[in-house]
Amino acid sequence: MDERKDGDGAPTQERPTVERRGERELVVTRTINGPARLVFEAFTKAELFRQWWVPRSFGLSMLSCVMDVRVGGEYRVVFPYEDSTMEFFGTYVEVVPDSRLVWTNEESDGGVTVTTVTFNEVDGRTVVAVHDLYPSKDAADAAAGSTGAMPEALEQLDELLVGLGSTNAE
Repeated sequence: MDERKDGDGAPTQERPTVERRGERELVVTRTINGPARLVFEAFTKAELFRQWWVPRSFGLSMLSCVMDVRVGGEYRVVFPYEDSTMEFFGTYVEVVPDSRLVWTNEESDGGVTVTTVTFNEVDGRTVVAVHDLYPSKDAADAAAGSTGAMPEALEQLDELLVGLGSTNAE
């Protein structure tokens, strides 16, 4: 059964917004053409996450993705980088199905960043807001240039869900 309510089955044409909130917080928001349940699954099931998280423009592939999505569970994502690998890892702090995810990003020597993702479904589409709270203004300033990755990744998420069509990804 196709869960989309808008009937066109196409990615949304809305552009993501990137907003700086205060000295330490960056927020990327985008509407995804799919119900919150499926969007949440794309954030929490490794086999789906691997398909959209890395922006195509980076020319990278994900070597591994391990996600234990529960409070206290951990994640680790590994990419090739030059002659080695680059890893992103942390712990899930809050998991509210179809509504909210909070995790830490612990790979930086400059302190822990906390990412909060909210999923707000309206008429079969989901407004996804990704809030990154950095440990300092300097860390947020440094990350501001890299937030370009998240809008592209969210566009790929929208394309993935359209491609899944009526598949329930369960």
